Amino acid sequence: MTDASPGTKDNSTTQPTDAAKGTSADTVLLTITGPDHPGVTTGLLQRLPEGVAVLDLEQVVVRGRLVLCVLVTDAPQVLADGEALRQWAAAEGLDLQLTEGRGDNANRAPGRAYVVILARRLGSQAVAHITRQIAGSGANIDRIRRLARTPVTAFELDVSGADVPTLRRRLALDAAELGVDIAVAPGGLARRGRRLLVMDVDSTLIQDEVIELLARHAGREAEVAAVTERAMRGEIDFTESLHQRVEALAGLPESVLAEVRDQVRLTPGAATLVRTVRRLGYTVGVVSGGFIEIVGPLAAQLQIDHAHANALEVVDGVLTGRVSGPVVDRAEKACKLREWARQADLPVERTVAVGDGANDLDMLATAGMGIAFNAKPVVQARADTTVNVPYLDSVLFLLGISRDEVEEADATTCAGPYNPTHA
Repeated sequence: MTDASPGTKDNSTTQPTDAAKGTSADTVLLTITGPDHPGVTTGLLQRLPEGVAVLDLEQVVVRGRLVLCVLVTDAPQVLADGEALRQWAAAEGLDLQLTEGRGDNANRAPGRAYVVILARRLGSQAVAHITRQIAGSGANIDRIRRLARTPVTAFELDVSGADVPTLRRRLALDAAELGVDIAVAPGGLARRGRRLLVMDVDSTLIQDEVIELLARHAGREAEVAAVTERAMRGEIDFTESLHQRVEALAGLPESVLAEVRDQVRLTPGAATLVRTVRRLGYTVGVVSGGFIEIVGPLAAQLQIDHAHANALEVVDGVLTGRVSGPVVDRAEKACKLREWARQADLPVERTVAVGDGANDLDMLATAGMGIAFNAKPVVQARADTTVNVPYLDSVLFLLGISRDEVEEADATTCAGPYNPTHA
């Protein structure tokens, strides 16, 4: 039998009985394209001969255009009814192709992976370059789905035949040049189930650097901001930088802490991220080189499970310019991630860490997925993946959670509709 070429409509066919007698095929792939409307799948399936089994069934609708693929058994019977099936499709305004073959789909190659690409605007040439790199690595893209359209565009590519570390390194080299964020994660069961999410606070969970807000009250904001910037770039030891900056706070009244708590601004998407992963059974923690006096109440407000940060020393209601106890440095952040993973009975491979500064490097390296969020170059170069859009809930897309799923979950609770300008 000669089928119509893709994209054309051809209702001609040889006599059904001749087609049925002449084929050595035992399966048929039926491909329908055209304008989508209710009842297409039902209409096709109920017109197949009695006893035909469905081996595979997939469909996608893009801007009202349907592509429906059905792989079925009993090729001679189905091919014998080919003319009637084509006439039905034509009456529905659809194109129907019948492709003969033998057996089921070939087994997918081992090496399952998910590649997520996201950006404010995904150019066609950037996407083409990424898919070319995947093919060049010996992997195959089996399925693609859109995770989000606003405020960023995100796609998830379901890939087989991939070596995750190799593919991750290969695509990481292209991400910055292409102006997109790319994440490569193992597929299979590793993609499912609960995890531990640990986040930095200043310039990650929140938009501000708390110590700079405190320094503003002491009239030393510029001086402290300069030291902070050097520390985040990794140019100065974090512990040393923290002591230098906290010294600038000496003499401030303790009441200033409440004022700063009221000034803190959540990063857009922060509340959405925490709310969504908690619905999925995740454990959530924040670990900060900032101060527990600010971080603690913020974590309680968002119903975050764990919070760990430095404590400011206060004597007679006045900040002394010192911290109480050991400084929360990069090693301590990684230690807390491992500790919280043990408490949640999770392997470190099922942990996700998000941060922006050099103080987060050990934590990002320890986690199963380390995400650099609008981070300094030294951090982006060493993280598993990056997010360079100002929406923290874009992390959800890297975990395979779509915008539609987030919005649907919010619509069924008191959270209200998603608004990308809100937290």
